[in-house]
Amino acid sequence: MRWKGRRQSSNIEDRRGQGGGMFPGGFGRGGGPRIRLPAGRAGRAGGGGLSGIILLVVLFFVLRACGIDPLEMLAGGPAGGPTIQQTAPTSSAASDEMTQFVSVVLAETEDVWNGIFQAQGLNYEEPSLVLFGGQVRSACGSASSASGPFYCPGDKKVYLDTSFFDQLARQFGAAGDFAQAYVIAHEVGHHVQNITGILPRFNEMRQRMSRVEANEMSVRVELQADCFAGIWARYTAQKGLLEEGDIEEALNAANQIGDDTLQRRTQGYVVPDSFNHGTSEQRRTWFMRGLKNGRLTDCDTFNEPV
Repeated sequence: MRWKGRRQSSNIEDRRGQGGGMFPGGFGRGGGPRIRLPAGRAGRAGGGGLSGIILLVVLFFVLRACGIDPLEMLAGGPAGGPTIQQTAPTSSAASDEMTQFVSVVLAETEDVWNGIFQAQGLNYEEPSLVLFGGQVRSACGSASSASGPFYCPGDKKVYLDTSFFDQLARQFGAAGDFAQAYVIAHEVGHHVQNITGILPRFNEMRQRMSRVEANEMSVRVELQADCFAGIWARYTAQKGLLEEGDIEEALNAANQIGDDTLQRRTQGYVVPDSFNHGTSEQRRTWFMRGLKNGRLTDCDTFNEPV
């Protein structure tokens, strides 16, 4: 992808070097990008009990004895509050090539979706993209890098630990800058779903669904985000930014993080009822559909067989 020298988005939050704060936590492991829906209050607070409170009190005094002010560590406030200032940056964002790449890809998605929305007389609310390392807090709770990239509709932000790109190349065999761009475009696709009302409707409906039904609906949500990523790739190609092999990189990434491929790799067999992202073939198919047609109406995964 010819990205160097292109406009960089200003909607980047670099939280690398901060960690996840005092209360790191994971959302489970998985190989591909995903949505994090805001959890209920009980779901976030459970499990600590009296022993957890005692542990926090002991930790408070241990940190004070070491000359560390726990209150200062919590100065960033709860998820969704003011951003914690990075205290010990190792390099400036301007000199970080990965930051530049991510910023350019996000800027390209802004250009495409602003244009699409404006053509329909609508305003596109641009998302922020949060770079983090290890753990992060969002309006959807806490997550670790093991969760993979995700979108949080609660704060309308994409969260990305760029070490996932190394994992994508080494563990999943999906190297290349356009494979990485596809991941970002997919997550931005979830943002488009959020601001157009698709994700809120899904979140409402899933409360009344069985687990199998919710998984089936989740597959349709994810495949639509793949189709939206394909639309972005189409307009990016029209700008002359794609190089030979770029589309193949994106298709390979979609193939490698299909539910069936991941399950065969990790457990040796597949359980279709547990799919929540779509098979490798489905993910490739819907990405290519967006790429070929470039129309939102052709990404209706909810009223067509997937």
